[in-house]
Amino acid sequence: MHYVYLIRSLKDSSLYIGSTSDLRQRFKEHNALQSRSTKGHAPFELIYYEAYKAKRDALKREIQLKRFGQGFQHLKNRLSVSLEPRK
Repeated sequence: MHYVYLIRSLKDSSLYIGSTSDLRQRFKEHNALQSRSTKGHAPFELIYYEAYKAKRDALKREIQLKRFGQGFQHLKNRLSVSLEPRK
């Protein structure tokens, strides 16, 4: 399986979209500061993920969401409660 995921920084509430074939391992890497793109924002919480059989489908979806267009806005609307500030 291949996954597209959305994580949120517990430090500054920034959002990050990524894709991987091993979601658990990749999430551990983000929190262990092993990812250059998210290193300064750890720790993270997993907000959402989608699973795909084909890697190309996951990569297409990741690109669609990273363009921060309607796809990302639609996802944020669907996850409005999950994305509320932590109390």
